[in-house]
Amino acid sequence: SKTYVYARTEYADILDGIRHGRVFVTTGDLVSEVDVTVSGSRSRKNKAQIGGQLTLARGEDLIVEIRIRDPAGPNAAGRKPAVARVDVIVGELGGPVASRADDRNPTAHVDRRFMAAKWKRKGEVLTMRHVIHRPRHDLYVRIRGTSTDELEPLPDARAEDPWSDLWFYTNPTRVSLRR
Repeated sequence: SKTYVYARTEYADILDGIRHGRVFVTTGDLVSEVDVTVSGSRSRKNKAQIGGQLTLARGEDLIVEIRIRDPAGPNAAGRKPAVARVDVIVGELGGPVASRADDRNPTAHVDRRFMAAKWKRKGEVLTMRHVIHRPRHDLYVRIRGTSTDELEPLPDARAEDPWSDLWFYTNPTRVSLRR
């Protein structure tokens, strides 16, 4: 398992990246880079990336652009895993929760699933684009991907080969609607 932080190679910037959520995690070296940019359909200069915040005009579409490096070389197990699917997860942002132990968002859902036929590949780099039409609530967007055909990650079975069940996840990017 690896955690990647978007930062300069300076301790202070690495800690700032962690504090501000500029992070993605991966298992088994499934991916080595994940870039996510969200922007409005009318105001493309106003953008946010993983861990960031975007303010979107009401009635404007949200553009989600994804760029992933799916490395061709072998991982630590000597295998060459490949991304089989990439999911765009969207959930509404709300106020404080009744219990901090509650770790579920009932509004969270997979808004789009990308299979190989739906992304563009140039060497090791996969690119995808998704449009969320006129969101009505403040929301977050996060990306996950897998080397498997599981629709949702399942607990590992006893003696399961961990190198055959690889995933990556980004931290969320928050989007608030202009009041």
